Amino acid sequence: MEFKHKPVLLDECIQGLNIKKDGIYVDGTLGGAGHSKVIADNLSNKGLLIGIDRDEEALNAAKERLKDYNNVIYVHGNHDDIMGILESLNISKVDGILLDLGVSSYQLDEKTRGFSYIGSNDLDMRMDKAQKLTAKEIVNTYSEEKLAEIIFEYGEERYSRNIARNICIEREKKAINTTADLVNIIEKSIPKSKQKDGHPAKRTFQAIRIEVNDELKPLYDTIMNSIKALNDGGRLCVITFHSLEDRAVKQAFIDAEGRCTCPKELPYCICNNKSYGRIINKKPIVSTEEELKLNSRAQSAKLRIFERKEVRTYGE
Repeated sequence: MEFKHKPVLLDECIQGLNIKKDGIYVDGTLGGAGHSKVIADNLSNKGLLIGIDRDEEALNAAKERLKDYNNVIYVHGNHDDIMGILESLNISKVDGILLDLGVSSYQLDEKTRGFSYIGSNDLDMRMDKAQKLTAKEIVNTYSEEKLAEIIFEYGEERYSRNIARNICIEREKKAINTTADLVNIIEKSIPKSKQKDGHPAKRTFQAIRIEVNDELKPLYDTIMNSIKALNDGGRLCVITFHSLEDRAVKQAFIDAEGRCTCPKELPYCICNNKSYGRIINKKPIVSTEEELKLNSRAQSAKLRIFERKEVRTYGE
């Protein structure tokens, strides 16, 4: 099974994970298993790869892609529950974790899922089809104020109020059922002169998708828990695709690295802050010009890497 797009920042992720051939690794966002296949290639028969995905269809596609590998465990679940998943597998620590956040290439390519603003498909956007909340429900039932808040906060869309107002006007006439219905409303809500920076629906679709799948609220805790689940020397690689994700990851990394917060005038440290390791790259790694030519989806990708070290407590 081949995919249209090479996994984003693939070489940089593999290098960042610093894979031990007999180690245990987690791909918390398995998707179509593009990254995972290369991780598995770098493992011996004693090594183990744990692939987690909320999307059962993506999980099945990954199983097909990785069918020749015998050292892979598949988990239908959410990386936000990384601690619980590892506990259920009787695994206390792992040697590396990869999180490729946001919507996967597999989901974007499956047009009927409603993640793409191209074409006309059911307004769904669920990563896990077992959950009840859909984009259709959000668009047709949320208040104008709440819609505007979500579109502005999660999509950083300056015309959020116009879009929310027009959504509410149009849904009074008839239900908004398809991606094309929503795109038409968005296009009418943004002045033509301001529609030059990519597709006008991009930010709104991102915002609604984040709300449907609750992608941001748990992210900080997910990063902290992932770091705590690493063995000494283990690494966490996180790929983000927009500033809201990157901000949460960056803050979690800074807090996990830790620092003494005592006033300089104190003769000794009393803050007892903990350090769980070190940030490998102070500035995020971005795609090369060559990658961007081959894969437009890598345009906004940023990779941050954290290495776990034995916990150090300041003041002790």
